[in-house]
Amino acid sequence: MTRYTIVFDGGSRGNPGPAYGSYHIRPWTTTKGITERLEFGRGTNNEAEYLSLIAALRALHAFLAGMEQNPAAVELEIRGDSQLVMRQVAGRWKAKDARMMRLRDEAQQLAEPFRRVVYKEQPRQATVKLLGH
Repeated sequence: MTRYTIVFDGGSRGNPGPAYGSYHIRPWTTTKGITERLEFGRGTNNEAEYLSLIAALRALHAFLAGMEQNPAAVELEIRGDSQLVMRQVAGRWKAKDARMMRLRDEAQQLAEPFRRVVYKEQPRQATVKLLGH
């Protein structure tokens, strides 16, 4: 069985304002992986967090498809420092805003095919150390 970790983060300069994000994907067997930086246009901090997670999940799906690997054989650990996003996607908090509901639903749909998904909130400093923002 294969295991991967996704670490994601997003933010905006102003809220709303120019939104940005990044993610890091790596197999559990190594500390090396890929890191992508993203620009989203205008958005809120929470939208940028969600869009970063969604981009990471899409990238992992594309990578696995290229390797002809079924997501159902993959365990995934998702790490982030946004309580709102982590708890909404994990189903512990409700999303009340229609935009957040759509983003949450998309992230959940992308995570659904994996054999197992674990959501781990991590301290902000650990995210900054890895992603740089």
